Amino acid sequence: MAQIPLLQLSGISLTFGGNPVFDQLDLIVQERDRVALVGRNGSGKSTLMKVMAGLVEPDRGTRVVTPGASVGYMEQEPDMAGFSTLGDFATSGLEPGEMYKVERAGEGLKFDPARPVETASGGERRRAALAKLMAEAPELMLLDEPTNHLDIEAIGWLETELKATRAAYVLISHDRAFLNELSRATLWIDRGMVRRQEKGFVDFEAWRDKVWEDEDMARHKLDRKIRSEARWAVEGISARRKRNMGRVRALGELRAERAAQIRRQGSAAMALDSGPKSGRKVIEAEGITKAYDGKLICRDFSLKVQRGDRVAFVGPNGVGKTTLLKILMGEVEPDAGKVTLGTNLVPAVFDQARARLDMNATLWDNLTGDPEMRVSGKADQVMVRGQPKHVVGYLKEFLFDEAQARAPIRSLSGGERARLLLARIMARESNLLVLDEPTNDLDVETLDLLQDLLADYDGTVLLVSHDRDFLDRVAETTIAMEGDGKVTAYAGGWSDYQSQRGREAPADKPEKPRVSKPKVKQEKAAQDGLSFTEKHRLEELPAVMARLEAEIGKLETLLADPGLFTREPVKFKKATEALVERQGKLAAAEDEWLMLADKAG
Repeated sequence: MAQIPLLQLSGISLTFGGNPVFDQLDLIVQERDRVALVGRNGSGKSTLMKVMAGLVEPDRGTRVVTPGASVGYMEQEPDMAGFSTLGDFATSGLEPGEMYKVERAGEGLKFDPARPVETASGGERRRAALAKLMAEAPELMLLDEPTNHLDIEAIGWLETELKATRAAYVLISHDRAFLNELSRATLWIDRGMVRRQEKGFVDFEAWRDKVWEDEDMARHKLDRKIRSEARWAVEGISARRKRNMGRVRALGELRAERAAQIRRQGSAAMALDSGPKSGRKVIEAEGITKAYDGKLICRDFSLKVQRGDRVAFVGPNGVGKTTLLKILMGEVEPDAGKVTLGTNLVPAVFDQARARLDMNATLWDNLTGDPEMRVSGKADQVMVRGQPKHVVGYLKEFLFDEAQARAPIRSLSGGERARLLLARIMARESNLLVLDEPTNDLDVETLDLLQDLLADYDGTVLLVSHDRDFLDRVAETTIAMEGDGKVTAYAGGWSDYQSQRGREAPADKPEKPRVSKPKVKQEKAAQDGLSFTEKHRLEELPAVMARLEAEIGKLETLLADPGLFTREPVKFKKATEALVERQGKLAAAEDEWLMLADKAG
């Protein structure tokens, strides 16, 4: 059965500030579509979605919604003027018998309908806007970064709801795992052009790289033809001037075509300098307990963080992840227990609330006004890892153009603000990075680069994130905060934590006493010739080996690209080193498994 078009854009052209965003764009969204809308920060994703929603009028072109079809839009910064509470906003426009839908969505997304709008945080406002959209259930949902400010549990709830819905939707998100699970088609915005592929986001990078490879090949052929024709023009035109003026004009057209091509935006030139080495022991927490307003954050929690560790903190919003970070950094005193910081620590902090950016100041002033970046007597320079750099030159390394340098921070997108904060952090030396929600708003390419930088960083990393894919790629230890003061450390990233948690015994139930289980396990381990710890490791190793094999497979696929070394030598070098490292880890894990299996009998 043919799908029914819900929304059609034809010949859309739009210009902002003298720069074309789209030109002659055509787009159709059909019934039951599941579409990921992707592109670099600043490429126009949110603008296109607003055109689709009818909130931005294009300079030219038409927008047609199929009669009877409804289109709902969840924007990044919802306007709640005129509403006293979040619940008033979320239920506006609903019939009295449909109010329960908002309550249900509110439970899944964890927002309080009674919260006054004037005291609600940006995250609470966004969750209310998302609950409103889910309750309205339009035929087409336009979702701009719906996972921002959601914890992992709420993201899971939203995934389940979107899988079950009969509505079509278009998603903008930085969350790879979310897009991989939900998308069946991909819209890619690149330099004002929108391409569509009838495959989900999981196949996006291979498609993107192939498009760019073909583009580079075509550009190379065009350059070669221009050089050949230019050589002919110099050497042979005088004898055949009248007869060959058409060929000369054709050469001019080739040059005009080459000049008109829009070059791809490069990757941000981000870099981390770990500076002086810290002591081997970075943080030691012993039996710490902390409560706020009667709410227990942690109880009798102990942790040792060594130099070079990558420790992630996960848990529901409001459980106290940021508070625990501040306790570990010595900024907040625990109610009981003690925290000892190591020697020679030089921390750098990525702040979740972006509070370290003055929203009314310009990008220029935010950098030159930072005491740690100021260059004495030089109003147009900043200190970057011990060396002075021109402000605009440094901003260009993070993909800001010269015109943006004098623009206020409030004019930036969420991703651009995150990049600016990274620019401030990366300008200084550090050996301890504290990253509180660094992945919010960043595009996929910048997330990839940040992951690579953290892999090469010699210092220690403490990380809070709800991005499951990023946690898997970066974390070596995951601290799970599950509420009521329960804080548990697990080896590995998010998937490892889920796997280990799944093997744990469920909570005791009165009808099925489990008091004797630990003893039984110890006796069984002893009979097998293994200690309890060794038996647990033996059970854990197959998952570890499987993960390493998967990572090796991905790296081998990447390195199989014959043009990678020439095109991206740094990426080739890092991928080669990562492959050797993981092959070594896999061999060691296999040896350990064989040894333990043999010991077990």
